[in-house]
Amino acid sequence: MTETLHNLARPYSADSPLAYLLDMAERVAAKPTEQEERDDAEMAAAHHLYTAYYYNLGSTVDATTWQGYPALREPGGRQWEASAVAWLDGGLWLHHTLRITERDGAVDVLTLIVPCTCGRGYVDITLDSEDMLMEVLAELRPTHGRAPHTEEPLDCGSVHGATRPTGWR
Repeated sequence: MTETLHNLARPYSADSPLAYLLDMAERVAAKPTEQEERDDAEMAAAHHLYTAYYYNLGSTVDATTWQGYPALREPGGRQWEASAVAWLDGGLWLHHTLRITERDGAVDVLTLIVPCTCGRGYVDITLDSEDMLMEVLAELRPTHGRAPHTEEPLDCGSVHGATRPTGWR
């Protein structure tokens, strides 16, 4: 015996609260596009600077300076959150991402990426406050924005040979 499946008639009207909620759930469940991830990363970075670093970075780094990047997903399941970077000049960059965990929710992570005095790499400095940023910049001032090179194993090995991307806006 062959059974025929029939589409069930919708038991609610198209303009009912249930219809509205189900449509909303469909939009929420949809994955964002790469462009939406880029835009969201840029907006999150600018918002973080204007709220947590208002007196220094928030007043000097324009919101249009940020370049967003979509989340990266590897076949093995590893994933990196969408992020944004801002070119500060002199080889320095800001990198911002929202670390999202079930335990902590979304946490802003702002990193200052500084070229090393040896010229072969960069040093990543995770910032947690305006005071810390000012301390780091005071230490970098004598070297004109370069991190003093030491012979420690991970001194300047974080990002080798990075240059300003082509087509940077």
